[in-house]
Amino acid sequence: MTFDQMAEFMKEVGKNPDLTEEDVAKMAATKISENQQHNSLWYRINAVRNIGGANKLKPSMNEALTGIYEEIKQKPMGSEMSVKTGPDVTSGGKKAVIEFAATSVAIMENEKKVGLTIKRTGKRDNRVIVKVETIDGTAEAGSDYIAYKGSLVFDPQEAAKQIEIEIIDDNQWEPDEVFFVRLSFVDVDDSEIVLGKKSVCQVTIVNDDEPGVIEFVKPSFLVKETTGNALIPIQRTNGADGKVSVVWKTEDMGATHGSDYDGGEGVIVFDHGEIQKMLEIAIYDDQTMEKDENFKIELIDPTGGAKLGRIRKTVVTIVNDEEYSGIVSRLVNMTNENLEALTVETHTWQEQFHNAMNVNGGDVENSTSVDYVMHFLTFGWKVIFAIVPPVSMAGGWLAFFVALSFIGILTLIIGDLASIFGCLIGLDDEITAITFVALGTSLPDLFASKTAATQEKTADNSIGNVTGSNSVNVFLGLGLPWVIASIYWASKGKSFEVPAKSLSFSVTIYAILGVVCLVTVILRRLLGPLGKGELGGPKVPKMVTGCFFIFLWVLYLLLASLNVKGIIPNL
Repeated sequence: MTFDQMAEFMKEVGKNPDLTEEDVAKMAATKISENQQHNSLWYRINAVRNIGGANKLKPSMNEALTGIYEEIKQKPMGSEMSVKTGPDVTSGGKKAVIEFAATSVAIMENEKKVGLTIKRTGKRDNRVIVKVETIDGTAEAGSDYIAYKGSLVFDPQEAAKQIEIEIIDDNQWEPDEVFFVRLSFVDVDDSEIVLGKKSVCQVTIVNDDEPGVIEFVKPSFLVKETTGNALIPIQRTNGADGKVSVVWKTEDMGATHGSDYDGGEGVIVFDHGEIQKMLEIAIYDDQTMEKDENFKIELIDPTGGAKLGRIRKTVVTIVNDEEYSGIVSRLVNMTNENLEALTVETHTWQEQFHNAMNVNGGDVENSTSVDYVMHFLTFGWKVIFAIVPPVSMAGGWLAFFVALSFIGILTLIIGDLASIFGCLIGLDDEITAITFVALGTSLPDLFASKTAATQEKTADNSIGNVTGSNSVNVFLGLGLPWVIASIYWASKGKSFEVPAKSLSFSVTIYAILGVVCLVTVILRRLLGPLGKGELGGPKVPKMVTGCFFIFLWVLYLLLASLNVKGIIPNL
């Protein structure tokens, strides 16, 4: 990540003053990672790591940080970012832009419903379906509000829609709580529709039984000397009943009132229902190089029954541009460290064994219960494969051949275990191969394709991973051993023969059903009722397509098994 990219990113993130430097660096790394193009092998590796509770290839963020990130993720990194105007996401009116009318709203608990407006700008002559769902923050669905998950349909020329989310008034005092509402697409077509910048809305449920507690958002703020005006947020929590006010006054520390900033004393007034105000302090640029300067702001004398909170004082530090550059440089380094931690390859055996022997690669804070369970179940295998030399040795060739040997040994073990298992339950080897063995080898591809489907804008990697990986499985699993065996027996002056048995029937049925599957995918791309996309789309056609594909798999297993048993003759 470059210095300019981080500086532009900080302008947008700066609207959320409660973020730490670690949070900013993590969001920047996430945005860069999502904007990078990944191949099918990357998704396969990430899927295997997810299954085994190993270190992930995506930065981990909690739900609250994810909600903030969703608000800013639509802006591109680098020079295209602009605080004043921003890029024209409508592409000159050729795309429909869907977003919330506001990024945050507050609702009194006793109002019991909150209305959110979703608007459409740009192209309006098409029909758009948008998915709306709630995400828990400090407020929890079922106890603080009723979860909402559904779809909205914008008919041609329709510019706005409104939804209502029910708030639960339990008549008990609680601190203010928040949850998030997120937009996503059901029917995605990049040429006609796009999410706007305000794709996530934060809803604050305000306790309505008290006048509230007034305090600063955080105990310190950092502003540039050239910023012009410092905006210091003052919040009203745990109640918003009635009109209240609070007095603020400044106190010189390193900075001087009148020469470095315009301080003094004043009054901030909160009307009924208001929960945040911005205190504006003018900052003077004296055009001279000097050390960081700071001053203190204190809240006193609340009225209307309001109380002062814990953070009743805050320190504002004025930094010159060189100090600001240092902060940006530090964030760039932290972001690049986060990105380096997401790389696929490792450089030392120590790093490999550390990742293998620790859940989530040592990132315990972001580990889930599933990670712990899968780490326990796969611990032995991860430690064994950590013996494979790092790719930094011998240009990666040593790792390639050793890993290939390990995979070959593992394949022999799995093959024998599958044969024994089939024998125990009375299954022929052919049926065991197309059921348990095939299912086991395809699971990583299944999870990899699912991850690609949710992260990529197109279906290329998702479908390409399924078709490509299965082709490689066949070519390497059958073709390569047969070629090697043929060469070996030819050198002995003998022929190498493998009885076909049910292979020709199985391959023919698989090929026919594969063509049916590909034709279905093409029809989904061309037909509007099916969503005009290979994946996703309207709920009913999507579910029908999924059930149809599962039916094709079951049909193949049924026909192939009946052929093995001699009930259906060979072709």
